[in-house]
Amino acid sequence: MLAPAIIPHFIAGERHSSDEARTTPVYNPATGEQTGRLALATPTDVDAAVRAARAAFPAWSQTPPLRRARVLFKLREIIEQRADELAAAITAEHGKTHSDALGEVQRGIEVVEFACGIPQLLKGEMTENVGSAVDSHSLRQPLGVVAGITPFNFPAMVPLWMFPIAIACGNCFVLKPSERDPSPSLLLADWLTEAGLPSGVFNIVQGDKVAVDAILAHPDIAAVSFVGSTAIARYIYATGCAAGKRVQALGGAKNHMVVLPDADLDQAADALLGAGYGSAGERCMAISVAVAVGDETADQLVAKLAPRVAALKIGRGDDAAMDMGPLITRAHRDKVKDYVDIGVDEGAQLVVDGRGHRVAGCEEGFFLGGCLFDHVQPGMRIYREEIFGPVLSLMRVSTYEEAVALVNAHEYGNGVALFTRDGDAARDFTQRVQIGMVGINVPIPVPMAFHSFGGWKASLFGDHHVYGPEGVRFYTRLKTVTTRWPTSIRAGAQFVMPHT
Repeated sequence: MLAPAIIPHFIAGERHSSDEARTTPVYNPATGEQTGRLALATPTDVDAAVRAARAAFPAWSQTPPLRRARVLFKLREIIEQRADELAAAITAEHGKTHSDALGEVQRGIEVVEFACGIPQLLKGEMTENVGSAVDSHSLRQPLGVVAGITPFNFPAMVPLWMFPIAIACGNCFVLKPSERDPSPSLLLADWLTEAGLPSGVFNIVQGDKVAVDAILAHPDIAAVSFVGSTAIARYIYATGCAAGKRVQALGGAKNHMVVLPDADLDQAADALLGAGYGSAGERCMAISVAVAVGDETADQLVAKLAPRVAALKIGRGDDAAMDMGPLITRAHRDKVKDYVDIGVDEGAQLVVDGRGHRVAGCEEGFFLGGCLFDHVQPGMRIYREEIFGPVLSLMRVSTYEEAVALVNAHEYGNGVALFTRDGDAARDFTQRVQIGMVGINVPIPVPMAFHSFGGWKASLFGDHHVYGPEGVRFYTRLKTVTTRWPTSIRAGAQFVMPHT
């Protein structure tokens, strides 16, 4: 039997495998079968990628923004034409359903479309006569070599949040994708080359913490973008900043959906089903906590949710009939299952128990059925901690004010939703809730590409959100130029600060 193929790096325009002594297996989560061996980067590999990026930077940064945009226009066409191919690669290594993977690809395409507008986005400001015969104008210039470290749950979309804007701004990019599902990023690298991107502008180093630490320590990397857990986000932010880098590090979440008594409860139940169990709950914007205001609201919501959760179709992601696929690894499936055990031990009521779910023909797959808890309390671990799986917790409060206080007290501040027909309550909630992204009757309020994505509190470390206008600001530096040209009027030497 042939050994699984090596999944390589991408450096200076070519797929590249160096020392194959360090590898890690890549699996199909639906079957548990090993499908590849990932070459884990050494610091030497990271340095090679950075050197390639640094060599490409002078020419790329001086390429007119319109020409850089044309490369991205071509990339957008390629991704759109081959969306099924990219989605299949996502499903094969992540496990999510093909339709969900296609949705991920579409959201990535939207960021590419935004980045195609870079000639407009890089326009600075100009003021005439800030002083006598003195003008000022501003420029936004690229940083140099920048890096992205991305998570397993969106192996195409999250890299697409980062590198299109970074390279459109004139930077060169080094991507370290998740070691769990590395192949989609290699497809994107090949397509960038096909679109006309010069060698070295975009590079991939596959790897683990060794690669991450090499990126954080490398003196020629000016900025690092990260999406992942809060513990790692803190580490990335502290380590990168200590090394003098600009860092944006997006961490974990515990997203609430508050349901008021006047809400359409069928709509709310359907929204919770999709937002809580889509992609097996492995989304940083998944709703993992439903907050029902009033026992009557809670009882009705549970009655509507329970049969829907129990009826979820769970199986291989490449089966179009499925609602939900497997979790990413056996270890993660077991960790989520352990959280369900903890919730039972803590006294929460397990209304729907998905721990025994089996898929015929995929007995070694990493499957877990949907789980629904009721009567969850604030002190329970299943409420305090991010589970990142198909587990929805329902909490009961008596008043709207209690619901707002509950949401605001949590350490995470990524996303939140409110379901109601009351415009006054919605406006008040939007103003007072201490969360970075808010949805009103929208369960997963991920901003479109021309806005920016990011949470508050322990969900974001750094001053800039990702993509959109914030992405342009993150990947550029502001320079202000003040000019005066010689005239026939001489004022002589001046020894005070210039003023009007």
